[in-house]
Amino acid sequence: MSDQLTPEEIAEREDYTQQLTEFRRQKDHFFGSSPQSPIPAAERRSGFHGLNYYPPNPDFQIVAQVTPITDSDVVELNTSTGDMRPQRRAARLAFTVGDADLTLVGFTDPDEDHLHELFIPFRDATSGGETYGAGRYLEAVVDQDDDGALQTVLDFNLAYNPYCAYSEDYSCPIPPAENRLAAPITAGERTYGEGH
Repeated sequence: MSDQLTPEEIAEREDYTQQLTEFRRQKDHFFGSSPQSPIPAAERRSGFHGLNYYPPNPDFQIVAQVTPITDSDVVELNTSTGDMRPQRRAARLAFTVGDADLTLVGFTDPDEDHLHELFIPFRDATSGGETYGAGRYLEAVVDQDDDGALQTVLDFNLAYNPYCAYSEDYSCPIPPAENRLAAPITAGERTYGEGH
């Protein structure tokens, strides 16, 4: 069996890379110019040159099997300011990165009782070095496969820093212990600037 990509697969990967690059360009424009940007205004004026990212890597679009947490309870996630943020533990997500079998918990708003969209705060082996120390965030949409099983695509290229990575004016949920991965996730946003 060959590990070579087909022309169709190569075209799909190139198309994905172009779409992700454009998404990042638009995000950098927003962060550099919008009054709603989390980057402090003085910092933007002094020369904001964009966020730091890992290169696009379609291999970090990973299918995860979704298991609903039927006895789902509301938990209080710690935040960067010491406040508590209520979230419902909605589902366990099982997936593989390299040789590592991993799991994350997806959360929803406490008032929601469906699994459509999940909020996934996580830390990994890059946290505190190449990526923001407190962790990053990911969103995912739950679907069914052809056999009716629940699944989602975890696109770690879209993993992003919470706003508190850019300014202390924000209160951001901190990933719980169950969402700390031993494996490195070398995709998505990296550490921003000096001293953040």
